[in-house]
Amino acid sequence: MAEKSKLWYLENFNLFNGLGKESMVELNKISSMNETAKDQPIYFAAEPSQAIFFLKTGRVKIVKYSSDGKENILALINPGEIFGEMAYLEEEQRTDYAYTIEPSLICAINKTDLASFIEANPSLNLKLTKLIGLKLRSYSERIEDLIFKDANQRIISFILRLAEKNGKELGGQIFIKPFMKHQDIGEVTACSRQTVNYLLTDLRDKNIISFDRKKLIILKPGELKKLST
Repeated sequence: MAEKSKLWYLENFNLFNGLGKESMVELNKISSMNETAKDQPIYFAAEPSQAIFFLKTGRVKIVKYSSDGKENILALINPGEIFGEMAYLEEEQRTDYAYTIEPSLICAINKTDLASFIEANPSLNLKLTKLIGLKLRSYSERIEDLIFKDANQRIISFILRLAEKNGKELGGQIFIKPFMKHQDIGEVTACSRQTVNYLLTDLRDKNIISFDRKKLIILKPGELKKLST
């Protein structure tokens, strides 16, 4: 991939907004950008935690496996998000797995190089710390959902968080694009695909949401929020 293309992608990550030209050139030097096919591993649990990743295009899932080999999705990473960020907090080994779920374009930066870069650009430290904090809060909220909410409430809460993170408001409605497969939503919320399909169809019939394979529209955000508690 051409260096110019890589630099363009880096410049369009929100995390790096406001950096000067010299800083962006330096960032370009210490990073790598790779095109990765669908269903490919990015890192494995127990391997050294050496890099932080930035997803430009595609989608990635972060998973752990139970003792019986069942896959549990911890998070779904969308374009513009970071993952593997615990390396920045001095994690020595990975504790989870990362796989692409569609063809993806991924930027990787060695954690030592990133630490030096942030030392030279201290405004980034607060931004990155805030991003990590938001992700940890999201994990905490998911755990609370699993403990205190029923299946329908978990699915609705997940959709609302997805809207908050990736949605765009227009005319009082919230557009989420791209949307997700019902199977993926089920795995993230510990529900069956059938439960997800039934609930989404019911909400569509009630004119609270609209969806197809590519997008979901929250037509009545207030009503959907009421159903999440």
